[in-house]
Amino acid sequence: MGKVKARKATAELEALQQNLPAEEELSRTQIKRAMEALQTLGGKLVDLKPSELARIPMSPTLDAAIDESHRISQNEAKRRHLQYIGKVMRDEDAEAIAKALAVLDSGSDEHRRAFHQLETWRDGLIAGNAETLAELLQLHDQVDRQHLAHLVKQAQSVNQDAKAKSAAKKLFKYLRQLADI
Repeated sequence: MGKVKARKATAELEALQQNLPAEEELSRTQIKRAMEALQTLGGKLVDLKPSELARIPMSPTLDAAIDESHRISQNEAKRRHLQYIGKVMRDEDAEAIAKALAVLDSGSDEHRRAFHQLETWRDGLIAGNAETLAELLQLHDQVDRQHLAHLVKQAQSVNQDAKAKSAAKKLFKYLRQLADI
């Protein structure tokens, strides 16, 4: 499906989810396109690794349907099960799922923004910016302060340039783990 068609299907899906009044009812074609968009979104979920799938907000019903799809090997059965996943997706928050998928997709704007935020935090922590530390602690309550302080101190060491770069990478990896990206 092309970008224009995908955008139209997304708009139609949003209109469908907003329960439009009777005078603005969608045509059968528009409803079908919206359902195909949900099915496509469900197909993307099926292709994810289990660790990535755990980050997606979904109901247990959808989770069970996706688990079941991994056990199906016949092509026609896969197609029918994908239709079932599309049906289950009608009751899901498709927008939240699409946003979570965008963060996982390394080519998306959401992923780039999140990655840039991590780089900003890393650079701010190495520079000793107290506001960056406060922002990080406010957003992520599971921060191990002692470990974070140790990583920052290692990254700030100027006398050993190669070790400082390695420590900066470790700090970035820890921040990435915190942000779950």
